[in-house]
Amino acid sequence: CKVPADSVGVEPFGTKKFIGRRCAMELIPHAVVNLGAGIPEKVALVAEEEGLSDQLILTTESGMIGGIPSGGGSFGAGINGWAELPEVSQFDFYDGGGLDVTYLGLAECDRYGNVNVSKFGKTIAGCGGFINISQNTKDCIFCGAFTAGGLKTDARDGKLIIVEEGKKKKFVADVQQVTFSGNYARKHQMNVMFITERAVFRLLPEGLTLTEIAPGIDLKTQILDQMGFQPRIAEDLKLMDQRIFTDAPMGIRDEILA
Repeated sequence: CKVPADSVGVEPFGTKKFIGRRCAMELIPHAVVNLGAGIPEKVALVAEEEGLSDQLILTTESGMIGGIPSGGGSFGAGINGWAELPEVSQFDFYDGGGLDVTYLGLAECDRYGNVNVSKFGKTIAGCGGFINISQNTKDCIFCGAFTAGGLKTDARDGKLIIVEEGKKKKFVADVQQVTFSGNYARKHQMNVMFITERAVFRLLPEGLTLTEIAPGIDLKTQILDQMGFQPRIAEDLKLMDQRIFTDAPMGIRDEILA
């Protein structure tokens, strides 16, 4: 029997939900999706809240297929799944190009579009399945907060407010270790995005490019000054959708399914 979908709860209005909402806007009907640990998990909660779960095949590297993946300490489990594969079989599927899109964490990103999730100072977190998944999926979306270490945000009237800035820059000149290569992505013409609560970047042939900024955010002091390098800025720089920062369902189901 199936568990009521509303038993998974709703992601609280805040930084993680803002990121999950913008990520969900990139979903396409019937897509086979991989969700990494951390903020990528929020995509599942937003998809359920927006009535999209039945139009997607959500998966995790542990072997779950379909349903609504769980997050936090229960990552790898979920409710109403269609199947649970051995992890090695799930990676056979991933390695064979079975995914349409993956949402992965964003710990560090540099001017070349490289991503680091595996080494921080003397701490070696390891890459897990990150390399397999990211190098065999055409559409890669890296998502995470713009800064780390104490970031606090709020939203009012559809505008993002930075209550307290994080102490550590996550967009740095050079990552400590390359877990995902921007050069590899460009060579293989991958579609790569970086989604944060206040800015969206795309990895274009010309380099890492800022394409969207949250309403209420100052480009210089709250984005450029909080980066370790100067990104390219799109000539048609857009505002992120105000619905992301409004405490009510966005109502994007019809738009996604159109």
